Formats: sequence, C-alpha cells, structure tokens
Amino acid sequence: MANIINIETSTEACSVALTGDCSVLANFEERTGRRHAELVSGFVRDALAAAKEQERKIDAVAVSIGPGSYTGLRIGLSEAKGLAYALEVPLIGVSTLQIMATSVMFNHHGIDLESRFAPMIDARRMEVYTSVLDMWLKELMPPQPLILTEESYREELEKGPLYFMGNAIEKARTVITHPNARWVEGVQPLASDMLALSEKAFRAGDFIDVAYSTPQYLKDFQATQPRRGF
Repeated sequence: MANIINIETSTEACSVALTGDCSVLANFEERTGRRHAELVSGFVRDALAAAKEQERKIDAVAVSIGPGSYTGLRIGLSEAKGLAYALEVPLIGVSTLQIMATSVMFNHHGIDLESRFAPMIDARRMEVYTSVLDMWLKELMPPQPLILTEESYREELEKGPLYFMGNAIEKARTVITHPNARWVEGVQPLASDMLALSEKAFRAGDFIDVAYSTPQYLKDFQATQPRRGF
C-alpha cells in the first residue's frame, strides 16, 4: 500500500494525515478558526516527521481540490504542489464532496448499498456547492452551485432516503422538508477521511499536474467591497 500525505483545507477545518497500510498512521487537525495559512505547513512537517520515524518513504501527496473556500483551496493546493515537487512524487486531487460522502459511508449507521449522499458546502446566503452520489461515488447529480429551495433534490428524494451532510445542513433544513431527507450532523471534510480515495487514485495512476492544476471552484470568485465608515 502507498504511503500518502493527505492535505485538506477546503472549509473551516485544516488537516493533514499520513496514510498507509489501509490506515491513518498520523493525523493533525484544527477544526475551527480558518487558520490554514498558519497551520498547514506545520502539520505537513509533523506528518513528514512521523513518516521518518516509521521509516516510510512517501509515495504521493493528495489534496482536496474543491469545491470549497477559494482561499482555503489555494492554500492547500499550493502546499501540496510544493511538497510533491520537493519529494519528486505524484500529486493526487480529491473531490471535497466525495471526502464527506465517504466519511458518512464508513462511519454512519444504517448505510446500505442503496444509500445515496448529498454533501453540501456553504456558499453564502441560500447557495451551496453540492452533488448527489451513490455508494460507488457515481454522480447522480453532478457537482454544482445550487440555490436551496423546497424543490431542491426533489427528484432524488422521491427515490428514497437521501443523506445530507456538510456545513450547510442547518440552512438546508429550513427549506427541504421531504420525509426522505436524512441529516447527518458534524461532518467536515478531513484529511483522515481521504484514505480510501487517495489510495484508489494512486493505484489507478490518477494524478494531477504539479505545475498547472487548479482547484475546482465551480463558480467564479466574486470579491466584495469592504464597508466604509461614515
């Protein structure tokens, strides 16, 4: 099995995990505060130190590539690119939405082969970044920005239980009231949940370009003007 350093910085949490032998070998995370620029390099150094202590050679670097926070994604991808280049190893890009769905697959009771997942990342106001995935991570609804209404996900909800997760579920609950909606609390995209996805990509040789790859923002960045005092 490959030894991989996984980096996740797409939302509020900042995390780095060393994975190998089908397990998380070392994990470093801060789940609140958006201190990604301050923390991520130190977490990477800690993961490298753990690999050295365990006499493990790093085979690849994996990073969440979005959707998510513009700033967070840029910080994570920049760190991952620099690390992959320095170590002369391939770079793996992992979907943030798939990270959350995988977390629920492996950790939530009641999941079966018919289960479907709707990870959501807050995109301000009533908008989210989202998709719908089945147990094999097939996209039943492609990743997209979506304005939440009562009709959101209606087609998928009519088919049976749909598991919602992410930092937008509280506002989603105010408009999505279908009885087939299942709400999974406390799910954040974390590096420790990237294990299966990054290992699968490594085995398949599914790598991204160290120099030219960019995050999957799903929509253009819109800067806001700060308010001026009177």
